[in-house]
Amino acid sequence: EPLGCRLLCSLFCWHYFYRTFIYPFFTRGRPFPLQLLFFGTLFCIYNGFLQGYYLIYCAEYPNDWCTDIRFTAGLLLFLLGMGINIHSDLLLRQLRKPGEITYKIPQGGLFTYVSGANYFGEIVEWFGFAIATWSLPAFAFAFFTLCCIGPRAYHHHRYYLKTFT
Repeated sequence: EPLGCRLLCSLFCWHYFYRTFIYPFFTRGRPFPLQLLFFGTLFCIYNGFLQGYYLIYCAEYPNDWCTDIRFTAGLLLFLLGMGINIHSDLLLRQLRKPGEITYKIPQGGLFTYVSGANYFGEIVEWFGFAIATWSLPAFAFAFFTLCCIGPRAYHHHRYYLKTFT
């Protein structure tokens, strides 16, 4: 496989490695609906298959794809989005002390500018991946992410306005 294809697959896998094996160790244990876990797992299996199949069997990235402006810009956006996402998750984890149940408004990082910095980072990350792959499945996934996470960010913002103003 050309280097570009391997790098693109690695980006996708790194995100889910972080989400599966690293992120859970930093979250405080709260009940999580089994139905959401089930459907989330199904979606990740389907999407992972779709992205992987396209990258491995359908995409034709030349050996110089890594120097293409689409790959470079997409990679930078992906890394920026992932950095925002990880940093925002860290800030959210530090909001409450153990045993504390009161809600607080996240402060710092990109939370200074947007209410859902973690969601914003995830959206930037997947649009970066879509640009780097320049593929329909990746753009569809980025759009799906925007449509699913965008409204959640909006509702969090409305909740903050209603609760804290």
